[in-house]
Amino acid sequence: MNMPVWAVANQKGGVGKTTTAAALAGLLADGSARTLLVDMDPHGSLTTYLGFDAEAAGPGVYELFRARVGDAAAADDDTLIRQTAIDRLWLMPSSPAMATLDRQLGVRAGMGLVLADALQPLHSRFDRVVIDCPPMLGVLMINTLVACERLIIPTQTEFLALGGLQRMLRSLAMVERSRGVPIPYRIVPTLFDSRTRASQTCLDSLRADYPGTISTVVVPTDTQVREASRAGLPVASWPAARRAGEAYRALLRELLAWEQSLAQAGAA
Repeated sequence: MNMPVWAVANQKGGVGKTTTAAALAGLLADGSARTLLVDMDPHGSLTTYLGFDAEAAGPGVYELFRARVGDAAAADDDTLIRQTAIDRLWLMPSSPAMATLDRQLGVRAGMGLVLADALQPLHSRFDRVVIDCPPMLGVLMINTLVACERLIIPTQTEFLALGGLQRMLRSLAMVERSRGVPIPYRIVPTLFDSRTRASQTCLDSLRADYPGTISTVVVPTDTQVREASRAGLPVASWPAARRAGEAYRALLRELLAWEQSLAQAGAA
């Protein structure tokens, strides 16, 4: 049974990464897909977004890695995964201790496959996996890129964000060389403010520099996104966030069509 794994990543913070991961996963769950969110960011923004205390959420990603090297008892899936308040949406939580994993495990062989191996037994339990990735290259990002089949790169439409995108694409190329297979990706312009010339100019640059890989959907700045996160709801489930919600619905439709086209091309 196929269980597509999407990663949401960028090597810059503040670009709408966690909002995008939660929005897409919430829409997938709303569409009847049993969806697992994996919070690979030690900051735990996604874990907090979904109503859990990252400091006290219990076993999750950190314990998964510690068990891999025998420093913690192996935990079963039910221990590592939490049911959220949203139907058909589950979470493998983050914790601040994950920030120590690069120092503890970065030099050990086989540490890039921990997440991919953990997801393998879950194909019968979930229809979809969405991974929220930390904004820095290290063992957690490498695990995310190794485990994913599709990569979504939210990129704020301001020029300081373009450096993070370029670093992300260099990291992606490095992992692709190691994997020996490409990871299809989509760049998603986010936090677009139509009132500013700078935002429009940046969007035009993205479209000119990354043709064929940039989404046709642009996620606008929406003050209600913060209110949705405060309520612990994905953007599309917060009626007041109409502009952002509509954009994420359109983005999901585009991503699903893109995924289908990739699958058909692979079967040809």
